[in-house]
Amino acid sequence: MSPIKGKPNSLDIAMRAGVSQATVSRALRGSPLVNKETRERIEAIARELNYKVDKSASNLRTQRSNTLALLLFEDPTDDHSLINPFFLSILASITRAAAAADQDLLVSFQQLSDDWQADYENTHKADGLILLGYGDYLEYRAKLERLTAGGAHFVRWGATRPDQPGLAIGSDNIGGGEAVTRHLIEQGCKRIAFIGEASSHYPEFNDRYRGYRKALEAAGLKVDPELQVDAITTERSGLEATQELLDRDVELDAVFGASDLIAIGAMQAVFNAGLDVPGDVAVAGFDDIPMAQYCRPALTTLRQDTIAAGQALVENLLRLIAGEKIECSTIPGELIVRGSTGGG
Repeated sequence: MSPIKGKPNSLDIAMRAGVSQATVSRALRGSPLVNKETRERIEAIARELNYKVDKSASNLRTQRSNTLALLLFEDPTDDHSLINPFFLSILASITRAAAAADQDLLVSFQQLSDDWQADYENTHKADGLILLGYGDYLEYRAKLERLTAGGAHFVRWGATRPDQPGLAIGSDNIGGGEAVTRHLIEQGCKRIAFIGEASSHYPEFNDRYRGYRKALEAAGLKVDPELQVDAITTERSGLEATQELLDRDVELDAVFGASDLIAIGAMQAVFNAGLDVPGDVAVAGFDDIPMAQYCRPALTTLRQDTIAAGQALVENLLRLIAGEKIECSTIPGELIVRGSTGGG
């Protein structure tokens, strides 16, 4: 075979492999239309010639950008970041999963007022959207309905609902809430407060509350509405909600914070009241953010699997873009027992 003059192209590979240029293009895109033996032969020749696929030209032909847009939304925080620290772990996992799938990732900080589909899919900046964070779900839902009506490809991290618009991947919040509450009951706790808004506005917290109720009922314990106080995902909100319970002299021996940030604030309220954690009041959270293990005492929590979450979000979005029908799914969590409930 005569040496190639200049930069190699797909025709050079086709001639050496004894196939058409179209077959070379399909093989290097990983198309299932090319059998394994032919694809491996073409890939070996491409490596030998140090041939690189021209992504720009390929994207023009396929009308695909091979780029996914990850949209992060403002969350109330006690600092100026406006990002829930739990989402930073998922962001890292999504980045790795996108790279493994040979996809570029466009990360953008968004507000609910923005027209996401027009900004990304319609302009071909991205082939699909991954949505993280949303605040009040009932306000957010209208946005999801518009995306669905417009034919946008998107997947979000959050609670799954039978009638929801679009595709959601989420944690098993009911099972996780049940596991945390069952653990507190096993430690001898009978008056367990739930701190977090348990309503349709915050469906993930609501599902965790449903798991909490389920565990109490299974243990024959009363579900006391007085022990549930609304809070959003900040330390200050958790502190203030727990302080409210303590100021009302509500009898309690444990606090289940609907997020780690809420639970960390709850611990501070317990300390401020001159009480001990876990001696007087056991405290548990949900998420397992990095800060949880460095609290004193370290926080018992329900670990959400952020690695599996990132992989599932990317893989299912790519399948959706490819035209497959995808169902919503949940990912199980893991109870991590630490000092705040007497373990670890």
